[in-house]
Amino acid sequence: MTAARPLRLLLLVALLAAGIYLGGHPQWLPAPVRDLLVGERDADVLDEALDVIEGSFYEPASRSKLLEDSLTAVVKGLGDRFSAYLSPADFARFNDHSSGRFSGVGLIVSEHPRGLEVRRVFERSPAAAAGIAPGELIVAVDGRSLAGKPSRVATALITGQAGTAVALTVVAGRRRRVERLRRARVRVPAVRSRLLRSGRTKIVDVELSTFSEGAHGELRAALDRALDRGARAVVLDLRGNGGGSLEEAVLAASLFIARGRIVSTRGRARERRNYDAVGRSIPRRLPVVVLVDGGTASAAEIVAGALQDRRRATIVGERTFGKGVYQEIVPLSGGGALDLTVGQYFLPSGRNVGDGPASERGLAPDVSAQDRPRTRRDEALDVALREVVRAAR
Repeated sequence: MTAARPLRLLLLVALLAAGIYLGGHPQWLPAPVRDLLVGERDADVLDEALDVIEGSFYEPASRSKLLEDSLTAVVKGLGDRFSAYLSPADFARFNDHSSGRFSGVGLIVSEHPRGLEVRRVFERSPAAAAGIAPGELIVAVDGRSLAGKPSRVATALITGQAGTAVALTVVAGRRRRVERLRRARVRVPAVRSRLLRSGRTKIVDVELSTFSEGAHGELRAALDRALDRGARAVVLDLRGNGGGSLEEAVLAASLFIARGRIVSTRGRARERRNYDAVGRSIPRRLPVVVLVDGGTASAAEIVAGALQDRRRATIVGERTFGKGVYQEIVPLSGGGALDLTVGQYFLPSGRNVGDGPASERGLAPDVSAQDRPRTRRDEALDVALREVVRAAR
């Protein structure tokens, strides 16, 4: 027993020395052990820093706010404009916005570096009554800047209970103003359609504003009604459509593509998934033109890009937004959440609309056209109608 005691003591000292060395040189540890120990050490460092600031800063500092600001900075450090940290309050508002329990002011908007760009204002809405117009920017909500916030986070800040007030800071050119609106329940139809005539050719002009739940069903019904009334060509207007459900986008594209690939997705920690056309499509003999602009993004780019790649439609308009990634909401234990980019999507040709220099991102139209908002005519639609009539002959 006495001979074994010095040996055990020597072994203990050796293990302690090894522990101290490896603690300072974690690269020599096995990966699982290193991740566990170093991860805990990083958390300890953050707690230590918060303790020091909370206890010693010359003014009172809220620990919870410091932690939220830290998480915001961590996500911002990713350099991804589509990822964001949602505070508990913002996450609760986002959930209410997503569930449809809250009301808004009657706008369709798209993401902009300074906030949100107004793409469409619904008639008889609070936004219309306030004089907000397409092309203007919303840069703050209730004094909170929207710069750098993903569009679905920024739009959630505008919504709220019907009857409550919200202040929007609106920029038009060099003019900046604050509009105080009262939220209301505004019905935002996913689909609007009308039957037009050019010579003897009947054309259905169908506008799809968002890929919300059931949007493909509304689109299918609008197409069927128009075909029953003799439509021989289709203009699918996706201008200002900022996206929505991937599944709805696949189902909508399937209305024009009978079979084959629509889109595929993959991420570093996500399995590759392929989405093929499903269901019944309209006859291929019917020519299709898709109208796009800088507000056409995400799921809307999937539909337009799939139809372009499969040579099912002519794309008319302006270069699209160029969002080739998708996000997932990951709730955190503190009540907040991460809105994190977890993968990319790829069109049938294999291209990703978010790749390349900023000037080359998005879908390039086959035929360029631009509407001039200050005129009564829709110049881009005129080009689309001319193209689809030519294809119908």
